[in-house]
Amino acid sequence: MALTMRSSNPGTAVSPLPNPALPQALQRERQGVLLMVAGGLLLGSIGAFVEEAGQDPLTTVWFRCAFGMLALLAWGAASSRLAELRLRGTAFAAALAASALMLGNWALFFASITRTSIGVATVVFHVQPLWVLALGAWWLRERVSWRQAAAALAALAGLALATGLLDAGATGHLQQPGYLSGLAMCLGASLCYAGVTLIAKQARGVSSFALAWWQCALGTLALLAWPVLHGWPAFGSSWAWLAGLGVIHTGLAYVLLYAGMTRLATSRIALLQFVYPAAAIVMDWAVYGHALSAVQLAGVALMATALTAARPGVMRAFCARPKPATPAVEKQAIARSTASRQSPCGRQTGA
Repeated sequence: MALTMRSSNPGTAVSPLPNPALPQALQRERQGVLLMVAGGLLLGSIGAFVEEAGQDPLTTVWFRCAFGMLALLAWGAASSRLAELRLRGTAFAAALAASALMLGNWALFFASITRTSIGVATVVFHVQPLWVLALGAWWLRERVSWRQAAAALAALAGLALATGLLDAGATGHLQQPGYLSGLAMCLGASLCYAGVTLIAKQARGVSSFALAWWQCALGTLALLAWPVLHGWPAFGSSWAWLAGLGVIHTGLAYVLLYAGMTRLATSRIALLQFVYPAAAIVMDWAVYGHALSAVQLAGVALMATALTAARPGVMRAFCARPKPATPAVEKQAIARSTASRQSPCGRQTGA
């Protein structure tokens, strides 16, 4: 609550003393934005690491799981969170189901990159909030508003444009071997990830760190036979790219994104999650010369706008005019700052 100086002269204006909690909250918010942008930029380079490694999807997934498990274990030890990895009963069952879906997500997504392009695959994958909306309404009986339904239809229209199949040069995509199957794989990957999101939402008492580590640990065990039977990559640059998928895109990106999420409101998080696909599109163009057409870019913009509007409260918070600070607002800022330091975040990262 703000402190005020009361003057003995009734005609003198009352001047509030500065509240240190508000600058601290603003500083935490800036830090959160920088952390999430850094994490999104890192995730935007996943496709390049997959392409440069040059391995089949399941081998790539195994290396990401193995190195990701070690990176997350090191971070958990450094942050004194290893106790969260002890899961039993329904909590372990939830981790097991999420792990199976995440393995399918990674394998399908990596396979789709080689059949389409990094930019197209990443954009199509980000239709997964629509799967969450649909599955939530069917499985969890969650209410879907008319605004969300309209946003979903607009996002699907944007998706159709972003695939390039409605472009003037669509015959080139259709003649590209495996392009349609790559799009189907990417949609399957986004569906798997939507399942992971719903499991994480329903898993009570399971932190996002525990789910992420168990996904990597169980994936390492489940897929170990694949590289053993089909051969290991030649030691050298391929190992470096594959290790980067685990250490950078699973370990470091996890730490950056979740540290950022604990400092931000849900509306800001929803908007900043589009840094990842934007970075992937730029990376694909800068490194491999794969530029999206004007029609595809229009589809990406339509998807981003629609998916943002589909999230409850996001557009309202984004368009709201700032209000003067009141004692109640100051108290909420202090509470948010304290809660973000104490509670772990339960959200999932992208592909």
